[in-house]
Amino acid sequence: MLGRILSAAALVAGALFGGAQAQAQQTLEAVKARGQLVCGIHTGVAGFALPDSRGTWQGMDVDLCRGLAVAIFNDASKVRFMPLSSSTRFTALGAGEVDVLFRTSTQTMLRDVTLGLRHVTTYFYDGHGFMVRAGTATRVAEMRDATVCLIQGTTNEQVTADYFRSINVPFRPVLFERTDQAQAALIAGRCDSFGTDASQLAGVRSSMPTPAEWTILPERFSKEPYGAYIRRDDPQWFDVVRWYTSALIEAEEQGVTAANAEAQRASSTNPNTRRLLGVTPELGEALKLDRAWAFNVVRAIGNYGELYNRTMGPQSPVGLPRGPNELWTNGGLMYALPLR
Repeated sequence: MLGRILSAAALVAGALFGGAQAQAQQTLEAVKARGQLVCGIHTGVAGFALPDSRGTWQGMDVDLCRGLAVAIFNDASKVRFMPLSSSTRFTALGAGEVDVLFRTSTQTMLRDVTLGLRHVTTYFYDGHGFMVRAGTATRVAEMRDATVCLIQGTTNEQVTADYFRSINVPFRPVLFERTDQAQAALIAGRCDSFGTDASQLAGVRSSMPTPAEWTILPERFSKEPYGAYIRRDDPQWFDVVRWYTSALIEAEEQGVTAANAEAQRASSTNPNTRRLLGVTPELGEALKLDRAWAFNVVRAIGNYGELYNRTMGPQSPVGLPRGPNELWTNGGLMYALPLR
């Protein structure tokens, strides 16, 4: 009797799990049926996601969203951007309000195992830092009793508290919902410092009325690997987002650019390049995408290096050297898993 009960329970559990899994695996199909990707992005920080003077969103995360729309539809316009605060981004994703987050979101163990979400592939490496008015401090240990602007719902809250506690220096946190609010408070003198990831500090500084008045202290206090987040238990969608991100890095490794992708597709004899650009169809078939999905993406937004240089690099308003975001062949951490 006990055996029959356990067997029946197992069948019910299996059916429920199988049904839930089947439902969860419909993201790609739902996006195609809708005719539009819904992408969660930052509410506004230069370099990652910020509207330009015409109200058009620009930045690395924004272009990653557009590129994913190209991979699916071969049309960068088939994406709707949903700006989300740090405290609402994961809730919105879990509730199905967005299909994917490209939103300066750090991979941590607890986020990965407790939220019902899944971090996909790291596309940006960063670390926590502090920005102060030039001439007020040269290192964090000098910031005794300082007020520090922080964004609620980020890893930066804990990183800041942990570090100040470790050096026995008191400070006063001032929490905000959005980056622009913290920036305004910093300019107005309500805070002595702004604590967040260094790339975002560089973006904030670039949009200050007088950027030269602000200094990002050189110390880094954490590891902040950014990656796309999706809902858990959707392996097909995980594969699409993962290998889409990897393809941008692979394209840079192979020297495929927006300008030469068409010529490379027509003439390259490199088997890896031919697979990447869809001369042979197996990568697209495996992901249930068009065989030319990666070719279309690179033509639309460039390879990873082009994307970085355009949005974050030294020649951009943010002016951030690549550092750990260089290819592994140049001493960085960017390394594409083999697309074969």
